[in-house]
Amino acid sequence: MIRVLIVDDHRVVRLGLEALLEETPDIELVGWAADGVEACASARALLPHVILMDLSMPRMDGVEATRLILAENPSISIVVLTSFSDRERVLAALDAGAIGYQLKDAETETLLAGIRNAAQGHAPLDPRVASEVLASRVSPVERAPQLTAREEEVLQLLARGLLNKQIARELGISESTVKSHLGRAFQTIGVQDRTQAALWWQRRG
Repeated sequence: MIRVLIVDDHRVVRLGLEALLEETPDIELVGWAADGVEACASARALLPHVILMDLSMPRMDGVEATRLILAENPSISIVVLTSFSDRERVLAALDAGAIGYQLKDAETETLLAGIRNAAQGHAPLDPRVASEVLASRVSPVERAPQLTAREEEVLQLLARGLLNKQIARELGISESTVKSHLGRAFQTIGVQDRTQAALWWQRRG
């Protein structure tokens, strides 16, 4: 059972999400918070697996709440739930440690899939804004970076949401070798973390 905490200052949004999650057998809604301060306290008390985090809220915004929650409990997966216009805040939230983001107008199945992926440590990224986010984080290049065939395989699996140990199993190599390939690939394509790498691969198509 995936334990989910909703953080949003709009009651209508909370009620809609609550109704959706309560009808989903493998997801348990453990609580909600109306701002970042409440989110920090609720995360500490309820120990959710996944937090759906709004960004623009009173008292403490979602970016700062994400940073504080993950500093205390890095095992929680935080998924930003926002609108397309919040691109800059999305970037800040990803830098603060959020695992991914979904748009508030996402289809029901997309949102539920994002929660399930986040619970498994994968990065749910809405493709409608992935390229926009990537454009703000990675400098454009005239020519495609030169990756080895193995580095491309590893990046492709990472973009599918696989963890290092899963990539290692898929390719029949050690987890340390996967880390080595990723390190070189990150340097080659000019990114700093897994989320940026996944976005880069999605943009590449």
